[in-house]
Amino acid sequence: MDKQESKPNNTEQTTAWLLESETPSIRYLTLTTLMGRSEMDEESAAARCAIPEEEPVRTILDEQDERGFWVWDQHYYGPKYHSSHWSMLLLTEMAVSPEHPKMQKGAQYMLESVYRKTDDWIFEENVGCFWGNWLRYQLYCGNRDDERVQQIIERTCRDIHQKGVCKYNYDKPCSWGVVRDLFGLALIPEEQQDEQTREAIQAGLEFLLEKYHLEAGDYPYVNKIHPLWSKTSFPLFYQADILFTLRVLKELGAADHPGVKKAREWLTGRRKEDGTWRGGSPYRSRTHPFVKAPDTVDRWVTLQAMQALS
Repeated sequence: MDKQESKPNNTEQTTAWLLESETPSIRYLTLTTLMGRSEMDEESAAARCAIPEEEPVRTILDEQDERGFWVWDQHYYGPKYHSSHWSMLLLTEMAVSPEHPKMQKGAQYMLESVYRKTDDWIFEENVGCFWGNWLRYQLYCGNRDDERVQQIIERTCRDIHQKGVCKYNYDKPCSWGVVRDLFGLALIPEEQQDEQTREAIQAGLEFLLEKYHLEAGDYPYVNKIHPLWSKTSFPLFYQADILFTLRVLKELGAADHPGVKKAREWLTGRRKEDGTWRGGSPYRSRTHPFVKAPDTVDRWVTLQAMQALS
């Protein structure tokens, strides 16, 4: 029996550990995504109601200007990773209700802001890592029918077909860009996807899983594979790693694709004997707090690993 197979199945124990989290977001996501509880379930509803009222989310929401932005109105992208774009992405990851007034206000600010600045670099270049994230929180907040969101869906699909080629990746195809594009499109329910979206998702899967190898990260690069790729981190912003990619593939219904098998084995092999995963947070000092003391990033990474493998 190999080392991986000899590890005990501690799923129930690990789930119980996640439910002990001081961070309401982790409890809510454990109940709904791992245990299959309804959002209307009493315990699930209580956890979600606590998300905006308790730390760490309460402080993030308190820092939002009444006009909908974070830090300053002059730019939504900087400073990393506190300004409006990053704040909306993080709050979405932390499962704040999309109906919360401050989520709606933040999404509207970002919707209007990027289109107000039509001469911005963001419109002139292929930056799937930006638009995929932007699309994610816009769809999360229910703005799919907005004409501007529809335009970005089309743009995101084109970027995937272009393999995320980006000058910031030395004009080479970019796995981070493709994964982030798919991260946005993943929130369009399969039954609501048009032909353009379905074709783009298929092209993205072929790039990530058939043309290259997910577990090896051998996508086009200049000097070396980025060291983050084979680590387990939270939160990530425009970056991606194996764990994040597996999460996106799970959402897209591609977890059983043959090209995913070795990556799933890699992630399973990183599970500790107690049933949890160790996590890192390379941008922790540059963003908002995302755990409530005495929690650690290990709980976020363990939750997401279990989501990806479920």
